[in-house]
Amino acid sequence: MKKAGKQIALGALLLLLFCAVCRVSFFQSHRIYFRTSVQEGATLDSYRVVSTQPGIVDVGTPEIVSEAVRVPVFARRQGETDLTLLDRDGNVLSFLPVRVSRFLTLYDAATGGFTGDSVFMVASTLFWLMTGGVMLRHFRNAKGAAFYQHMTIYFAGFSLFSLVTGLCLLEVTIRHLSDPVNYPMYSVYSALSGASTQFMLLTSPLFILFSLTMAVSNIVLLRRERPRLRNVFALGISLLLILGVVGGLLLIFRDFSGSEWENRIRSVFENAYSTVFVYWECMLAGSVISGITAARRRPAPDKDFIVILGCWFRKDGSLPPLLRGRVDRALDFWREQKEQTGKEALFIPSGGQGPDESMPEAEAMRRYLLSRDVPEELIVPETASKNTFENMAFSKKIIRRLKPESKVVFSTTSYHVFRSGIWASKAGLFAEGIGSKTKWWFWPNAFMRETVSLLQSRWKQEILLLILLLGYFTLLTFLLN
Repeated sequence: MKKAGKQIALGALLLLLFCAVCRVSFFQSHRIYFRTSVQEGATLDSYRVVSTQPGIVDVGTPEIVSEAVRVPVFARRQGETDLTLLDRDGNVLSFLPVRVSRFLTLYDAATGGFTGDSVFMVASTLFWLMTGGVMLRHFRNAKGAAFYQHMTIYFAGFSLFSLVTGLCLLEVTIRHLSDPVNYPMYSVYSALSGASTQFMLLTSPLFILFSLTMAVSNIVLLRRERPRLRNVFALGISLLLILGVVGGLLLIFRDFSGSEWENRIRSVFENAYSTVFVYWECMLAGSVISGITAARRRPAPDKDFIVILGCWFRKDGSLPPLLRGRVDRALDFWREQKEQTGKEALFIPSGGQGPDESMPEAEAMRRYLLSRDVPEELIVPETASKNTFENMAFSKKIIRRLKPESKVVFSTTSYHVFRSGIWASKAGLFAEGIGSKTKWWFWPNAFMRETVSLLQSRWKQEILLLILLLGYFTLLTFLLN
């Protein structure tokens, strides 16, 4: 994350420097557009522009464009003035207030434009596209045990937000540059401050489709499994997500009339709602992408140890499909590695004995491995752990004792690979994961529980980041609306 942050900060600094150089070197004037009915047969001498405060700006020759009169204005000294458009008879057609800063940058209060605003638009677009590109590249380049980090979720989820925001700004920038009369700078400001709202609108159909798919799979799960609270978890999440989308759309599209400050407060509330929703949307998307990617990865066949994560088994010691799938996946990897390289890895079935279990989970897995013709000397059970973190931590002690410098892979169910990898990293065990397949109707509900568990384990950091994002977009709304 630090490396990505430095790259994004460096890119932002270079873009700011680019804006400053272009502003000083190439942009000495600013074109102002007076929206007025262009008189039939009007020529260049049909209009003139005067300043109420002489000496602050110099006004060039008016130009007639499609729906407006365009005037180049040159800043001369700091101050404020009004520019008045007159016809050849001296009648006032329109006026615009302008302000010149100490750096001789001219600001047009009517449209939000300023000297060199086109460079600012291009730089803003490039910043968001660059940010998304940096995050996406770090996600794709994360290899081996380095992939199992919370930052992977951020890279996967917020790269989508950054890229979509950059593409939206690109569209607004192109429209402004090609038609500045109908798409003034305030349209760019609106796109910047309402980036979260725009993202929510664009992704709402996909999000509703995802929620409905998850709800259908949960209904199938309830028909095939016994009705337990954990088996209706995803159904409740689906309902909340759909209600969140519908509530956001009603808030955005409802009719509103009020004063400027009332409209600004409404915009702040709208963007705050969108920011909260989009934050969790990106985190969910990042978790799903990271989880699927982790489950599909294939570690290199060069491992010294295969850790098998335990779970519930039957009272007679036989393995249910979920646990048997984990052990079979470990066996498949062990056989493939032996065939390709001749290297035999040691098995570490990991899991202690629960209050309702007749033996440690590791012992049940050990017996199954023996029944599948695995030599007993290749099995080193870990029988004390009670959760995934202890699976990793206690297995690490065994590995350090037997072979400190070694390569490790762990086997678990597909939806559990990514979170298990994070626990392995926290335990100091640098390992890659492999996942066993499970029924399609079981996967969404279980994976959603995994996602919530990932976020819950860092709830303080998540809330802090959310507060920072809320502050950022709230400030933009106040400043740019």
